[in-house]
Amino acid sequence: MYHYFHLHRPAFLERYHLRSNVESTFSMVKAKFGDSLRSKTEVAMKNEVLAKLVCHNICCLIQAMYELQIDEAQFWPTAIDQQPAAG
Repeated sequence: MYHYFHLHRPAFLERYHLRSNVESTFSMVKAKFGDSLRSKTEVAMKNEVLAKLVCHNICCLIQAMYELQIDEAQFWPTAIDQQPAAG
């Protein structure tokens, strides 16, 4: 891997950067919600992990809304927006 790093540095760093993003995300989730699972069954454990990730995404969204000073966020069109234009 050392030789691959030196011979193909851009490709290596691009791949490594993806890994560092994932590791940072996992670290944030563990710090925020704990590093252990309470569920007993495998299906329940998977659901618990997915729930933690959804909660993490919501927390990141809320933080971004405050940092960017977004008062109203529209995530999907309202019924008024879906009506066809008169014409």
